[in-house]
Amino acid sequence: MSTVTAPHVIATYIIETSLPLEHAAEVLAGEQSTGTFVRVERESDDLRARFAAQVESLEEIPLTGASPLPGSVGDPATRRRARLRIRFPLENFGPSLPNLLAAVAGNLFEIKQLSAIKLVDLDLPPAFAERYAGPQFGVAGTRRLMSRPDGAMIGTIVKPSIGLSPADLADLVGDLAAAGVDFIKDDELQGNGPQAPLRERVAAVMPVLERHADRTGVKPMYAFNITDDIDRLEANHDLVLAAGGTCIMVCVNLVGLPGLEYIRRRSQLPIHGHRAMFGSISRSEQLGIGFRAWQKIARLSGADHLHTNGISNKFYETDAQVLDAIAAVREPLLGLESTVPVLSSGQWGGLAHATYAETGTTDLLVLAGGGIHGHPDGARAGVASMREAWASAAAGESVETALERSAALRRATEAFGAARV
Repeated sequence: MSTVTAPHVIATYIIETSLPLEHAAEVLAGEQSTGTFVRVERESDDLRARFAAQVESLEEIPLTGASPLPGSVGDPATRRRARLRIRFPLENFGPSLPNLLAAVAGNLFEIKQLSAIKLVDLDLPPAFAERYAGPQFGVAGTRRLMSRPDGAMIGTIVKPSIGLSPADLADLVGDLAAAGVDFIKDDELQGNGPQAPLRERVAAVMPVLERHADRTGVKPMYAFNITDDIDRLEANHDLVLAAGGTCIMVCVNLVGLPGLEYIRRRSQLPIHGHRAMFGSISRSEQLGIGFRAWQKIARLSGADHLHTNGISNKFYETDAQVLDAIAAVREPLLGLESTVPVLSSGQWGGLAHATYAETGTTDLLVLAGGGIHGHPDGARAGVASMREAWASAAAGESVETALERSAALRRATEAFGAARV
């Protein structure tokens, strides 16, 4: 094991190649630091010793059988697969996330000696936390603002995703607030379009939430989607803040890491980080960036909440992948404030016990769109089914006991199927 003490980043990859594994690893390290396809005059031994990326470890793992990437060289029948860790000197790029990504996730996806390449993790030095503020509110701040000191945070997404007028949206929010929901968010499809502009949505929704707060002392958190061009993010945030809003939503991959970090430096509200488009960089096991690596840079950039997907989801991820994503977001990162894992995609009350059994925590924001709006007895019963199921799970009760006690949960099973044990 290396005894290098100079600040560095270690990037972990899963690679496949038809070339000798050690040779392919050296090609990657060289291409992403001092090297090119041929040794050049000024690439001295001293320069390489200081700036070249180095192979930290290389462990062969079983091949999956997937087809090689287009343009790969070598005989596909001789492919091998490995977990590769590369050490990059911090001096090459400094604590800058855009420039870090140029090194650890730049041209390497195009290297023809690799028939598969996926960045799956990053070990980052403290210098990144010295430059990037990370989450501002985290779990504790989010709980405080939504007046939910314990238990799972129960939320929903506006459904239909788009098409509601601001007045219709206000009616829906009033129903959800009366039902006792903790959190409501715009769908990622609802930005600042002419049918329901952000300004009109804020003007319609916030008086409803303020009146509810005046009656009950509790103001549900509403995450307004402020995703836009970078030069509009601050004005969009300020609009929500001035109206008394308590959360903004940003689609991380659509504004980019610099956009997220830009609004984090200016925000006075929690940032709900949506991962829209994440599948385009992660779904393939052969190419892209895995969630463990991605969530670290999103958290550093300022996401207070981060979507992880949920078990039994409607998308492509397995339960094991989802649970690993939740665990990753909950792991400490360079002393930063915590980030709230956000469970979504096909969630409903019948998944509470199975989710709690696997995660062991209620420091989760659990979003149910259809699982609340599609409840046979309406949104109020949908919220009740979620709340009662999660309270039962956290109390250590069985699914059977929860079903006996909760009429709302029993009715939910008529629409969504049997509860998971």
